[in-house]
Amino acid sequence: MERAVRASVAAGGGAGRKVAVAAVQFACTDVEAENVDTAERLIREAHKKGAKVVLVQELFEGHYFCQAQRLDFFQRAKPYKGNPTIIRMQQLAKELEVVIPVSFFEEANNAHYNSVAIIDADGTDLGLYRKSHIPDGPGYQEKFYFNPGDTGFKAFKTKYATIGVGICWDQWFPECARAMALQGAEILFYPTAIGSEPQDGNLDSREHWKRVMQGHAGANLVPLVASNRIGRETVETEHGKSSITFYGNSFIAGPTGEIVKLANDKDEEVLVAEFDLDEIKAIRHGWGIFRDRRPDLYKVLLTLDGEK
Repeated sequence: MERAVRASVAAGGGAGRKVAVAAVQFACTDVEAENVDTAERLIREAHKKGAKVVLVQELFEGHYFCQAQRLDFFQRAKPYKGNPTIIRMQQLAKELEVVIPVSFFEEANNAHYNSVAIIDADGTDLGLYRKSHIPDGPGYQEKFYFNPGDTGFKAFKTKYATIGVGICWDQWFPECARAMALQGAEILFYPTAIGSEPQDGNLDSREHWKRVMQGHAGANLVPLVASNRIGRETVETEHGKSSITFYGNSFIAGPTGEIVKLANDKDEEVLVAEFDLDEIKAIRHGWGIFRDRRPDLYKVLLTLDGEK
């Protein structure tokens, strides 16, 4: 059965609702204007390759500053409304008629969030998702900067598809992917910043990272797009210099979890894959995973310790 599903989807069968999606990856400098220029250049390249929804990596405006706990880094945050990068991406989305999820460091009065604005193909801002799961460990000290997101998981109806967007650490939680799929998300997108572990040079999570998200795609029978950065970034911390080598490996997975496009760990890349969303929808409904769900038995998921 799985082989038949894969073959059918790969064939594209008939005149369904076909949508090409893209993941881009690049090495960030710590100059905002340079990174936004690079993002625009790669979005334009993805558009030339036929992409209708283009994903750029997490916090792409600069270096991944969360290696350190520094008060001056709060100056990188900007309000959601009037944000110049979002406005620029709105103009680009309208020009190219593409959908662009835009990752940014959000300041909301005295709160701060790791957020994504969803820009539709006519330049309309469809709304905001704030990262729900906030990591805290060596090199990834996000709890110093970000409040836990308060938007809840969302599905956004864009011109081409209903999409769900999680952010980096969200991608490790199956509940996030399932919640977006339950709300009608036909494709899942995860902008990311992940690489080496400063405290343990022997730890390499890239294969684990990919397999977990492949599982989200397969468990929900939806395509999935992950965009990660590349390059080595060194940040001055309160304890000296800290460095992370980001491992790229941006990828696009099909609805049975198979990787259909995969970037390497060193090069700037633009990945594009096309899916027939009507065909995938029929397969998803026929598979029965949403028909056979038992929400009445899942109350344990609302606890931290598994006790009812």
